[in-house]
Amino acid sequence: MSQYQTLKLDRERSKFEAIVEQRCPQCREGKMFKYSFLRVDKFDEMHTNCPVCNLRYEVEPGFWYGAMFVSYGFSILILIVLGVVLYWFFNDPPIMGYIVPITVVSLISVPFNFRMSRSVFLHLFGFVKYKPEIR
Repeated sequence: MSQYQTLKLDRERSKFEAIVEQRCPQCREGKMFKYSFLRVDKFDEMHTNCPVCNLRYEVEPGFWYGAMFVSYGFSILILIVLGVVLYWFFNDPPIMGYIVPITVVSLISVPFNFRMSRSVFLHLFGFVKYKPEIR
């Protein structure tokens, strides 16, 4: 066997990478969601268990209600950043100049916001330990 066949090209994902890529917190390999977030009709469909390590994602009944608070924080962040950008770059437009773009951007970001809030909440508050040996 040559030396090139024995090299392992995989590397472990960091916790940050696993959150951003929406991977399982236990093995950091399995995807949390069944479809791409670009599939707007099915952006919210999650696997019940991790396809790699079989971790149940819903740690306890009602667990995902906590992700709503993370989602709220993301929405407020979008509102503040977009409000400041509109104020500085568009020279303080009239009130409808704030309402329309912020509403449109908030609605467009729903799939991303939904998925990231669940990923962040599971990784930070799910109390699941990373087990590299499962990979």
